Amino acid sequence: MLDGITFAQASDALEQCLDQEHVGSAVSGDLAKAESYRIILAAKSTGVSNSPGDGIHVVGVAERPEGFRVICNVKEGVSAGISTSTKDAHGPDTGPVVPDANAGDLYQQSLIDKGRWKLPFRWGVIGMVDPSVAKVTVDYGDGSATAALDHGWFVASGVLNRQVTKTPHIKGFDAAGKLVYDSDADKTYDKTLP
Repeated sequence: MLDGITFAQASDALEQCLDQEHVGSAVSGDLAKAESYRIILAAKSTGVSNSPGDGIHVVGVAERPEGFRVICNVKEGVSAGISTSTKDAHGPDTGPVVPDANAGDLYQQSLIDKGRWKLPFRWGVIGMVDPSVAKVTVDYGDGSATAALDHGWFVASGVLNRQVTKTPHIKGFDAAGKLVYDSDADKTYDKTLP
């Protein structure tokens, strides 16, 4: 929980988002219920030209199916969008660290606002990690963060104070400190922002 957001506020936001967005989406059955998720990130979201007004992002991950997650953006108690992804979306030949390719809303503003981001900007990066990974670091813009590791997920966040053109640079290390993943060497990871 970041930016003064309480667990109760994050839970309420997730529930509101799922209630408003589950019809006709990938979120159905038990996955439409907030209690099916563990919240791994709640942070301020910045309004952009095509979706004005600040709010909060809440990232929830489900135990079953493994690797299923939702990102909800809630503004003034109303869902401003939901994004879902699964472990299967990354393909079978993934490495020990798998950045969530569908979580760009957490670290970039609207394409319409390219070059004119509203700053400072709270960013977040999420993804999956194998049990062999002991540490994940993220460098983004003028800052860096060590990710929290939580039951096969990694979460990192920071505040961006300048406009950027490159995506977050992610590295993973094993318990001995050996580099086991570098997003610069990952052919499936987009290294520049659209």
